Amino acid sequence: MRIGIDLGGTKTEVIALDDAGEQRFRHRLPTPREDYQQTIETIATLVDMAEQAPGPPGSVGIG
Repeated sequence: MRIGIDLGGTKTEVIALDDAGEQRFRHRLPTPREDYQQTIETIATLVDMAEQAPGPPGSVGIG
């Protein structure tokens, strides 16, 4: 499974894809403003959620 993170100014979104490129999980949360630690915690929460999607573990990319 591959996990991708889109970190933007208003939202942070995660997607999990299986080896065939099929979407297994997608979720979006607001990006915390002016709070670095909260932003990191939001990313960690989203990755934890995506890792619960069915499929073997894999890589994580942030863009």
